[in-house]
Amino acid sequence: KKQALLYLPQAMPDPREQGYTEEVVERALPVLTLTRGRAFILFTSHRALKIAAELIKEKIDYPVLVQGDAPRTELLDNFRQTKHAVLLGTSSFWEGVDVKGQALSCVIIDKLPFSAPGDPVLKARMRMMEEQGRNPFMEYQLPEAVIVLKQGIGRLIRDKNDYGVLMICDPRLKTKSYGKIFLKSLPTMEQTNELAEVESFFDEFESRQL
Repeated sequence: KKQALLYLPQAMPDPREQGYTEEVVERALPVLTLTRGRAFILFTSHRALKIAAELIKEKIDYPVLVQGDAPRTELLDNFRQTKHAVLLGTSSFWEGVDVKGQALSCVIIDKLPFSAPGDPVLKARMRMMEEQGRNPFMEYQLPEAVIVLKQGIGRLIRDKNDYGVLMICDPRLKTKSYGKIFLKSLPTMEQTNELAEVESFFDEFESRQL
């Protein structure tokens, strides 16, 4: 409740718009400066991951580790051992990853993790539910995405002494009615849409470490 801050940046474009990933990177850069790296950036697609990786490598001085460049266990070991690293990953990094301490002080999520609409298994399941007169979005897609989001944000606080910022870039948390369902599912924490409050949060905790 007191060790984490939820940052929802203002005026983000719709995730379906061209250039969305580039905007995610632009909004993430000042946060990565405040955290001095020490971050996971989690993506919902490999395409977004590749776009962001190229941009971030050009724009920050911290070590950048990218899913696909090495096996997952090797990337995680490097992240733990490398000061101020930034790790970019997709689905396999949303769960089962444990980095305690201040090596990981920020988790940035690009989009709400809905399953890809073109997935044949998802399409078949949705069709079956529609034939039964059920609502596949509310009964299946939304609950599944809520679970995945909770797994992703669970990477941040792994120990009683951990602290950090969770940044979710997707504006649908505020613009869509179902956004409230996602927000209610999250652990209780302070919320802000002001970068200055992110800076104050880190200043407070960093001063305790001195």
